Amino acid sequence: MRLIMKTTVLAVAAIVAGSGTAVATGNPADARRVETVTYHLGDQAFTPPADLGNEGKNELDGVVYYPSDVSAGTHPLIMIEHGSWQTCADRAATDANTAAQAALAAAEKAGDDAEAARQQKIVEQTSARMWTWPCAPGVPPMPSNAGYEYLGRQLAQLGFVVVSIGTNGINATAAGQAPTVYYTRAALLNAQLTLWQQLASNGQGPLHGHFTDPATGKPRNVGFQGHLNMGDVGTLGHSMGGGGVLQQAADQRHGDWPAGVTVKAVFALAPTDNWNDEPVTQVPFAQMWGTCDQVNTGNYFAGNSGANQVPIYRYTLTGGNHDSYNTEWSPSGHQVGSHDDALPGTRPGTCASQFPDGPQQDQPQLTETRQRASPRPTSPRSSSASSTAATTSTPYSPASAARPACRT
Repeated sequence: MRLIMKTTVLAVAAIVAGSGTAVATGNPADARRVETVTYHLGDQAFTPPADLGNEGKNELDGVVYYPSDVSAGTHPLIMIEHGSWQTCADRAATDANTAAQAALAAAEKAGDDAEAARQQKIVEQTSARMWTWPCAPGVPPMPSNAGYEYLGRQLAQLGFVVVSIGTNGINATAAGQAPTVYYTRAALLNAQLTLWQQLASNGQGPLHGHFTDPATGKPRNVGFQGHLNMGDVGTLGHSMGGGGVLQQAADQRHGDWPAGVTVKAVFALAPTDNWNDEPVTQVPFAQMWGTCDQVNTGNYFAGNSGANQVPIYRYTLTGGNHDSYNTEWSPSGHQVGSHDDALPGTRPGTCASQFPDGPQQDQPQLTETRQRASPRPTSPRSSSASSTAATTSTPYSPASAARPACRT
């Protein structure tokens, strides 16, 4: 199966087309060995710009996947931003919350207002523990940014340096701040890219000396200086992260990009709507939606088709849900709060479709493994639309704007 990885490679194709940067040729023998480091500059190291009016601070951290021969040539950088999920891996609070929600539903069905009120209070109290930031002493933060390792490693094999950043602080303070949350997510991307631009250009800045081996916890020195092409940057976002990366790529937001940084391609996995309809017509992008995904609300393809000055793409993943893109959110990861978010269909092995304008229909549900399945590394140099038996792709190019092609 060639699902997420194939379409992700398509989305970042514009980064390397004609750039001469160090990417694989397509021969499996050319796939690089991948190494990983992490960094953590503080749970509240990022403060949103004051003019956004967003209250709350976010962590500046990341999981970095890179080819072991990173010192050979220059490499495009891809930054991943995860979506909204509980911020603290508090198992006791999560289990109590789940039980209280079930009891609340039962009390409401029975018309027991007193019991419903009692259970509602438990739901609110436990939710506060699950969604606080920073987390309480002894409670680990939810490692949502580690949930895209399968993508990070495959892309690093191709020669990309991939950085998956955390947004727990933003998630903890998003309630009641809907008008500013996507601008804040875009600002976080720019702040992280500023750190990487500093490191790439002169080897200095806050990232210098702060990389750690995730297996041993010991410091690691990695020679990124002079070996990152910050003029060839791609962004990838999931859920609200998808809305965030498209917010950052909006035409009128290019002036916010750090000096020396150019975003060349964007990929949005099940993006949510960022509510402001700012056009994205100058950066190639792709969006993917699973037919059993209850959450996806952002149809950026339709909103920009016809006005786009560069190719854009839309993918429909038959039987895909929302959470399986992130291994930390999915049942097989055994993480606190993980679950399968698809609604069961009427037959075994199916899920109920979530088409916006149609009735629910049984879809052959993808397992987590199939939804995240990837091919052997291939070169991302072709920008032509690609698809598989399980996906429908719709490329939209200005050159063929009269009638977008559709292939399955």
